[in-house]
Amino acid sequence: MIKRIVDVSERAYLRVENRQMVISKGGEEAGRIPVEDLGVVMLAHPAIVVTQSLVVACQKNNVALVFCDEKHLPYSLLLPISDGNRLHQKILRRQIEASKVVKKNIWKQIVVQKIQNQSYVLELGGKEYKHVRMLAKRVRSGDPANTEAVAARKYWSLLFGSSFRRDRESGGVNGLLNYGYAVIRSMIARAVVGGGLHPALGIKHGNQYNGLCLADDLMEPIRPWVDWSVMKVLEEGGSTVIDRENKRMLLGIPGVTVEYKGRRMPLMVACHHIVSDFKSALSGDKTVVTYPGFSAMSV
Repeated sequence: MIKRIVDVSERAYLRVENRQMVISKGGEEAGRIPVEDLGVVMLAHPAIVVTQSLVVACQKNNVALVFCDEKHLPYSLLLPISDGNRLHQKILRRQIEASKVVKKNIWKQIVVQKIQNQSYVLELGGKEYKHVRMLAKRVRSGDPANTEAVAARKYWSLLFGSSFRRDRESGGVNGLLNYGYAVIRSMIARAVVGGGLHPALGIKHGNQYNGLCLADDLMEPIRPWVDWSVMKVLEEGGSTVIDRENKRMLLGIPGVTVEYKGRRMPLMVACHHIVSDFKSALSGDKTVVTYPGFSAMSV
């Protein structure tokens, strides 16, 4: 079942009652949602108050709590560790002991599928795509030539124009991209923890100050869904401010229907299958980590 993504952008008091998250505004109840139906809760106002009991209830149900900064951009993520999976210790040991060869092979697959999905975004958007798609064939184990970066430079100039520069700190188009990426990062991190893996132990990303390295690895081929959504905003003359309408659009990405291994399912559900493939690849039981391909059905 697809879980709900809730964005709280106003002053509010959040508590738990009868296994439901109760949202109160101005002393009056504004709504309530069963905690078990939640997937991600975005907290985007400095005056939001959350009770400890709600935090614990969310963690027991593998709900990702995302705290936003003064720019309304996601800044930190709270996830459970101990109860994410009953086989947590066994899976964690497998993750720690994975060989460099296995990690490099998985990273190659991730980069190839990311570049392919980027090329599909360009193709569906009526832009030149063949050169980017061709680069996917050049990726080798571990991507030592950093083909991912080469493809990215070409991709961004084709998607948003030659003057566009990807910047994680700026607003406008970059701000929308940052918000959308934070949404799918939370979605992947939730699936990672639910699968018993540790989100800080990545296969390529390895910043010691990053607690979500594995989520950053696994989300790469999913980024194009955000890129497409932001491109459509620009084409339709919409605002590039992170307002309610754009938040609603970006928060809806986990619910888009994708085709995964011949089946149609929400992107959020596909993420759990991706994590399952990744765990099998780590142990050598399976070598392929499959992602949904970006297609006309995804838009």
